[in-house]
Amino acid sequence: MKIIVTGAAGFIGSHLAERLVSLDHQVVGIDCFTPYYDRTLKELNAKDIKAKGVELLELDLSRDNLSAVVSDADFIFHLAAQPGISAQTPFDVYLTNNFIATYNLLEASKPSATLKCFFNIATSSVYGADATCPETEPPQPTSYYGVTKLAAEQLALSYYRDKGVPVSSLRLFSVYGERERPEKLYPKLIRSMFEDKPFPLYEGSEQHLRSYTYVGDIIDGFVAAFDNYEKCLGEVFNIGCDTAITTGEGIAIVERLMGKKAIIDKQPKRPGDQLKTHANIAKARSLLNYDPKILPEEGLAKEVAWFKEKFYAGR
Repeated sequence: MKIIVTGAAGFIGSHLAERLVSLDHQVVGIDCFTPYYDRTLKELNAKDIKAKGVELLELDLSRDNLSAVVSDADFIFHLAAQPGISAQTPFDVYLTNNFIATYNLLEASKPSATLKCFFNIATSSVYGADATCPETEPPQPTSYYGVTKLAAEQLALSYYRDKGVPVSSLRLFSVYGERERPEKLYPKLIRSMFEDKPFPLYEGSEQHLRSYTYVGDIIDGFVAAFDNYEKCLGEVFNIGCDTAITTGEGIAIVERLMGKKAIIDKQPKRPGDQLKTHANIAKARSLLNYDPKILPEEGLAKEVAWFKEKFYAGR
């Protein structure tokens, strides 16, 4: 199968591209290496996936002509997005990278005679402050990120309903692990502890409940959807770990793994943040046989080990 993975040099996309290649598929990755964070980190991922046999193209989904790339694709996994909840990121950036980019990719995919499924990768942020419900509950996003990702999801599903494009959407919950984006909780925490620097923690966030999901379990969910794509058409699935811990408990796990205490630097509360996520994955369990297994103690140990190998060898 020829499979397109957008955002392939990113955190989750790079893991997916590697897994699909290991399953003997032809994988074409797309990434535009936006300056959202240091390009050298994505270059590390790009080097790893190219070594595994992934073809990687540098294209901007919001502007470039994608027709030739996707014309003969069997599957598309659309992970590229403007991520996160940031007061510094203007709304038009979220709109361009989450909505317009998805529109262009859908338009390029629409004429395809080979496409079996366009998997839109969405987020638990569409649910808003309390993300504990099944897929049937009305979304209530509280951030530009959640709003534009929900709009992109509905746009993709409209192509299924109105134009017959085979589409499914997978909503991910609090993904962590090796190659995680540098602005997220655990990379910031682990780096600060290796370097004995203060760790910025938003006020009240230590009490936030999260379905922290190890990236390997997320990729298992993608493969389960891929293997059962006919059941996925026109459907939305929550993909995540159905156990949850508080952010404070996650910090304590990393402290135990590293044998030291974090230096906490309290920051003002972050607007639009989720207060509670607890993935309801009954639908994915039933229809896709999805069964996440990695608990935070094991997954965070892998992430700490990766940081040590890549950046802090000898410490």
